[in-house]
Amino acid sequence: MPDWIDTPAALQPYLQTRPARIGLDTEFVRERTYWPQLALVQMTIGEDIMLIDPLAPGMAEAIAPVLADPSVVKVMHSASEDLVAFQHTCGVVPTPLFDTQIAAALAGVAGGIGYQKLVEQITGVALGKGETRSDWLRRPLSDAQLQYAADDVRYLFALHDALQEKLTALGRLDWLQQDCERFTTLAAQDDGERWPHLAMRSAQFLDADAQLRLLRLLRWRERQARSSDRPRSWILDNELAVQLARHPPADRESLQKQLDAHPKAPRKLGDALWRALTTPLDDEADIPTLRAAQDADKAALRRLQDAVARRSAELSLPDGVLGSRKHLEALLDSGQWPAALSGWRHRELEPLLTPLLNP
Repeated sequence: MPDWIDTPAALQPYLQTRPARIGLDTEFVRERTYWPQLALVQMTIGEDIMLIDPLAPGMAEAIAPVLADPSVVKVMHSASEDLVAFQHTCGVVPTPLFDTQIAAALAGVAGGIGYQKLVEQITGVALGKGETRSDWLRRPLSDAQLQYAADDVRYLFALHDALQEKLTALGRLDWLQQDCERFTTLAAQDDGERWPHLAMRSAQFLDADAQLRLLRLLRWRERQARSSDRPRSWILDNELAVQLARHPPADRESLQKQLDAHPKAPRKLGDALWRALTTPLDDEADIPTLRAAQDADKAALRRLQDAVARRSAELSLPDGVLGSRKHLEALLDSGQWPAALSGWRHRELEPLLTPLLNP
């Protein structure tokens, strides 16, 4: 049975000697908040499985040193949101990271595979999913919750061993290291997306001025969501943001009328919303704009996708791992290689794509 840890003193014996690796997972709640509320930390060291209560006084501070210890590899699966949860609660991001989902993709096993499926594929053990939507903030946790939580780290070392062996044979351990370092750096910086309007498909149907207004609104929404710890959509939903960007109110009174007519509008934030809409940003001159794809753009994108697909097949990589449509669109629009296509991906793709970008 896993050990329930709810005091720093109970955790200390497990960490007196630093292990070479630990398995990590979390359970968190994010339905009503911007920041993930860390509700449980699962940790495995050797044969021991600990279920750590981060709600207990002093536990976040007790966990932080081993998370930050560069001599201890943190084995996790699909860790991106867990990294944010640790950063927000413990003030550190677990590094160095071995993400078994990323490793499985780079080893040619599967792209975006879930933990249960990967465990079954590598170990033959079939895990249940019965507690996926549990209330992890309640105390005490049920026996079913404790068993489910323990299983989430029980097989991480088996995955680590198998995938590390595959990646070593393929000469791709450095690929994994680069990808994991990029994820941990993003989580540590936690700056938010500089150009959030680019992720909204509807923005391509706005003119340049409207896209600028949308950017102002989305930047304001991000700041407001973080400071109030509320989901972005609770502050300003996408539909209303696009509507205000496309049809900007002439004055504060007109804005209020638009807010009153919208069922999800932040009526009490009208003054702040007006200031956001009408206040220039320091970097407005640098804003990249979207445009609706023309036939020539679609053909160019298809050429890039075909080249990436051929190289992916040669490397036995799952679709989307070498270069996703989103990142290829960014490359095509700007002519600049996005960070997601840097490192080993740039080395693989640059000789293939540059002639297509400059025919």
